[in-house]
Amino acid sequence: MTSVRATNPAQIASMRTAEVVRARRAPSRLSDVRAHDGVASARAQAPSNTTKPGSAPHLLPEGRLPAVVVNPSNIVDVGKLRTQIMGVCAELGWAPPLWLETTVEDPGGGQASIALAAGADVVLVCGGDGTIRHVAQVLAGSGTALGLVPAGTGNLLARNLAIGLGDPARATRIALSGKDRAVDVGRVFIDERAEEQVFLVMAGVGFDAAIMAGAPHELKSRLGPLAYFVSGLRALRGPRASIAFAVDGRIEPPRRVRTLVVGNCGKLLAGLVLMPAARVDDGLLDVVSIGPRDIFGWLAVTARVLTRRCRGHRIVQHWQGRTVIISAEAPQLAQLDGDPVGEVRGLRMRIDPGALLVRV
Repeated sequence: MTSVRATNPAQIASMRTAEVVRARRAPSRLSDVRAHDGVASARAQAPSNTTKPGSAPHLLPEGRLPAVVVNPSNIVDVGKLRTQIMGVCAELGWAPPLWLETTVEDPGGGQASIALAAGADVVLVCGGDGTIRHVAQVLAGSGTALGLVPAGTGNLLARNLAIGLGDPARATRIALSGKDRAVDVGRVFIDERAEEQVFLVMAGVGFDAAIMAGAPHELKSRLGPLAYFVSGLRALRGPRASIAFAVDGRIEPPRRVRTLVVGNCGKLLAGLVLMPAARVDDGLLDVVSIGPRDIFGWLAVTARVLTRRCRGHRIVQHWQGRTVIISAEAPQLAQLDGDPVGEVRGLRMRIDPGALLVRV
């Protein structure tokens, strides 16, 4: 493959896409594409079977192309995972996958764009909800399905879609042979930022976001889901904040709360359900405000979550709608699908019904 040096970011991105497409059209299989520091390299994999001198190599008929977007920081043994996924691809008659690893600078969006440009029939995501979110931002509306190979800490989207955890081979089979389910996508503008972002699980401000900010990758790697519990205990005594919001244009008076969460899904870890009415494909956003004053208030919140009741208590209140606008009196920590996005004053959200295909 010819090596070309480029310094313009747009030119580099164009070269990356063209490089993959050329390799996809070549007789040999494209087996590896990695983006590091804006430069991509592609390796064409030779047929695995051996040939005798003078004989032509035997090539298997080209199958459907899967792409795999991998967050290597979440994987204990990347080589083992790759072998498992390639084995399932071969077993089901798919072509060897494009292997696209995320980086700190590009946590999934660039890899998803490469996969689409290469003509991938499905894009598997091996990572957590944050990696899935970045890939989904590109795949939403494309008609190309997303497959889940859960490898994060919370894995809330997989839990809400009943995709099993801890079995990459089984998850890969579902991604390659399951049915497409159209799920909703939450879209959000943050303050005056120009880029619209997405979320598939939940977006929140206040206590919810403080938990995410207080559970860095190192802590999650060491403690797993318990990291969120530890972070939550640390954030428990934080102050309430004055937040106003509107659901479908209906303005709610400002209220002092610990957190306000907008969800596309309702299930949390350990079987807890924060939003009992939430459905991933109902065309609605679910909103919950939580406003305890003290430890006794938190006990009431816990009871409401455990009993899955949606009405009748001033500390925990629920709404549903297609649009949600949030305005905070003072800057508040915010998160999208577990990714901290810093302090914000305002969020403008809408639901994009059935915008993303997910294999289930």
